[in-house]
Amino acid sequence: MEFDPADADLSLASLFAGWALADELQRRLVGEGFADSRFADGVVFQHLVGGPVTISTLAEKLGVTQQAASKSVGDLSSRGYVSRQPDPADARARQVLLTERGEAVIAAARTHRAELDAEVRQDLGDDRVEEARLLLVELINRLGASPSLRARAVRPPR
Repeated sequence: MEFDPADADLSLASLFAGWALADELQRRLVGEGFADSRFADGVVFQHLVGGPVTISTLAEKLGVTQQAASKSVGDLSSRGYVSRQPDPADARARQVLLTERGEAVIAAARTHRAELDAEVRQDLGDDRVEEARLLLVELINRLGASPSLRARAVRPPR
């Protein structure tokens, strides 16, 4: 049975719109040489934009085990987005930091999100898009998600 997006409730409509925007962003990143980037990389990147963190700190922020955090870091490292260095405060620990390529994919994503926002505003009307954006922000606040977003503790739903 075919699904008509016009029949979607608010939860599904906002989810599917977000996925469509994320897919378009990924398509644009591929065009810039980031074909190996993934939407989920941002879950780790959000904790590295402020500077290096240890694996244990990263695991705590992600709400996962150190083993799971190490696996994610290994994957990102193999793709050239992060590197590891000794922690100057603790010789036994290693810090994770963004590489030049990691910084570049974040910058490209920010640029493309701004361009996509401008395009949507031009196509659909600035007032309509701003009204929709503000409604979604109100929902974020009403559902209590604002503190985790402010703390850069965004996690996919469980």
